[in-house]
Amino acid sequence: MTVRDERSGSAARATFSPPQPGGLAPALLRNIRALQERRNAAEHDASLRDRVAEAITRFTGSMTFVALHVVLFGFWTLVNTGVLPVLPKWDASFVILGTSASVEAIFLSTFVLISQNRMAEAADKRADLDLHISLLAEHEVTKLVTMVSAITERMGIETPADPEVGELSQDVAPDAVLDEIERNGRA
Repeated sequence: MTVRDERSGSAARATFSPPQPGGLAPALLRNIRALQERRNAAEHDASLRDRVAEAITRFTGSMTFVALHVVLFGFWTLVNTGVLPVLPKWDASFVILGTSASVEAIFLSTFVLISQNRMAEAADKRADLDLHISLLAEHEVTKLVTMVSAITERMGIETPADPEVGELSQDVAPDAVLDEIERNGRA
């Protein structure tokens, strides 16, 4: 893509690609692809134990699982109460059904906890990435404030933000911020 330079009238190259038809900038598309590739790699590198736990959790969290239990427990109840006399009663007191459901609940909750631990680990990694990006952006903005302040000072321009420039041009110390949050959290 070329753009006409208004000052010289000559053709100049754009410094960035135009947004894609969907409205997403190339940098955003690149970031989306990178994150998706990272997720795919994490899924590929997951242990067999984690993949089995995830598959079981995914199935047990589905409407198919609910429907299966409605049919199974409904059939069990109808046969053992005598409403559906297609088979002889085998659990008239429903002790076997209750015990089976309790054991199933123990195993299912364990699989769910395994999946939640894996999800929490991924969330912690994303939170760390967010923090690092935020700190980098804050540092870059601080440098920009310092540069713009120097430019306005050199040109003799006064702005309403001048009293705040000193504070804004200081880098944030993350450990000091965390210490302050912890102090205020205990109060």
